[in-house]
Parts: sequence; C-alpha cells; structure tokens
Amino acid sequence: MTATEPAASDAIGTDPSPRPAPGATPPRTPLAARAAAEFVGTAALVAIVVGSGIQAAELTDDVALRLLANSTATVFGLGVLIALLGPVSGAHFNPAVTLAEWWTARRGGAGVNARELAVYVPSQTVGAIAGTVLADAMFGEPLVKWSTHDRSAGNLLLGEVVATAGLILLIFGLSRTDRLRFAPVAVASYIGAAYWFTSSTSFANPAVTIGRAFTDTFAGIAPTSVPAFVGMQIIGAAVGLALVAVIFTRGRTDAA
Repeated sequence: MTATEPAASDAIGTDPSPRPAPGATPPRTPLAARAAAEFVGTAALVAIVVGSGIQAAELTDDVALRLLANSTATVFGLGVLIALLGPVSGAHFNPAVTLAEWWTARRGGAGVNARELAVYVPSQTVGAIAGTVLADAMFGEPLVKWSTHDRSAGNLLLGEVVATAGLILLIFGLSRTDRLRFAPVAVASYIGAAYWFTSSTSFANPAVTIGRAFTDTFAGIAPTSVPAFVGMQIIGAAVGLALVAVIFTRGRTDAA
C-alpha cells in the first residue's frame, strides 16, 4: 500500500526535482521478486482480514467487538507487511495504489511502467483470492463459498470513495514530503481508523474486494456488490490524486 523511503531532499516548494512516487523500488530488484512480494503481501493481508473476522465471529455475537478485533488485527498485520515488503516491491498490495502510481509516472514522476502495472495487478488480485482461501481453510470453512453479504447501498459506495481518496492522499502526500519512513505506521493507522469512520468499513482496495467475495463469512462481500465497490475505489483514487496535486503543489517561493 505504500513504498520504500526516498532519500532526503530539500523542503517541499524549494526543490524542483521530482521525488519518487510510492512504489519507486530499487532498479536491481527483479520484477519476478516484486510480483512475488505483491502476491504474498496481498494474500497475507486478506488472510488477516478474513481470518480475524472468522475468529471474532466465533468468539462473540457483539458486532462492535467483532469489528474491533477485525480492525485491530488488520492494523498490526498491515504495518508489519509494509515494513517487511516495502523495500522489495513498494508494498502496494492494492491495484488502486498501483494505478495511481502508474498515472503519476505517465505525468513525469517516478513509478511503475505499463509492464510493471500488468504484472502487479494480477499478482495482487490472485494473491487476494489465495489469502481468502487460506483463511477459510485455517478455520475449517468451505474453501470457496460466495458471500451473501450485500453491500450495494449508496452510502456504502460513498464510504469507499472517501476511504480510497484518503488512502491515496496519505501515501502520495507522504511521498511528496519525504516522509515515507512513517508509512508502515501511518497507512496501517489510517486503515484502522477508516474501518470505523467510513460506512463501508474501508475496503479501499479492488483486489481485496474481489478476494473477499469468495468467503461467506464476517468480512465477505456479495459478488453482485463487487463491481460498484471497485468502481467507487477507482473514482476515489482519482479524487485522491487530485487532492495531492492541489495540496502538495511544488511552486516557486513568492517574491518578497
């Protein structure tokens, strides 16, 4: 969901050189290794989300406690995964982040190219499905059972726009201000908070959304709800990039 830390540079607004976008990984890292990191990272993330949801549902009937357990596990797990795999692939684990970085690279910034985009997104999507199957297997659930948890209400879709826009703003804002060293804590904290302040519980990730359709458990989403969720996440990513462009503009210092 984020990237490795760039080298220190001048304060924003005084240095005209482009800074690495999230995911701007060392050039010596083979693409196959980065794809494997994205696959494993996304699979682990979804296994954490789905597995902790199943565990919570088995331990309590209180929906608030279930969500608390689910969000807490996700915060800690995501932070660890970003810290571990960020130096390899940028730790996107999210097609919305990868697409946003590709768009930034097309506009002259650093980031993934079209070939890398074509490798990252399938790796993330297949990894998400694998993570769901793994979580179901660990808890003795059917390996694949389509979710019946409908999430098609308009307010939930708005929640996905907000959640994804905030995530993109955070990641690319950290990149623009040379603070990506805080990404493991900042991104994990944001997702944990967004579980609670968004109506959708902050999927904010097309791959994770697809993966969670494969389980009829606490964290599932009905397949019929997936296309709208993914569409809103893409819109949210565009909104997030627009906010980055407005807020973190690099211009000349006004003359006295």
